[in-house]
Amino acid sequence: MTSEHYVAMLRNFCEPELHRRGTDLSSIWFQQDGATAHTARASMSVLQKMFPQHIISHGGYVPWPACSPDLSACDYFLWRYLKGKAFISKPRTVVELKQSIKEEITAVPEQMTRRVMENLGVRLKQCLRNGGRNMRRTFQNLKWHVLNFPVIATFT
Repeated sequence: MTSEHYVAMLRNFCEPELHRRGTDLSSIWFQQDGATAHTARASMSVLQKMFPQHIISHGGYVPWPACSPDLSACDYFLWRYLKGKAFISKPRTVVELKQSIKEEITAVPEQMTRRVMENLGVRLKQCLRNGGRNMRRTFQNLKWHVLNFPVIATFT
């Protein structure tokens, strides 16, 4: 993905969708990783206008903790979940794969989304207890409780 594509996605999808849902952009924080397309000047300029002083990112108002995929619901849940679901239909082309991914995203139950976000709170608290350091070892020591999907973690 290029910064041009990312900016177009922010302007043509993200911002209109948040407005359609009646979201007060000044009341939420936008979080992203340090991918080049995300942190390019053009991308950050658009984000700073959309989410003034509410960006968690490399180059944002709050720096993204280094090596912390554990703090992104997409990294700790969504990609693995979608991979498991989208390939069930055995797509043969990129178009079929994209369609399968779109269908699976829209089929994620609301309850599952709520539980994933509750799990994010647990992860954020652990990151604070860990002083913002890489949490790979911390998460290897988790006691996992499977309550349908997603996996909910509790710290022992």
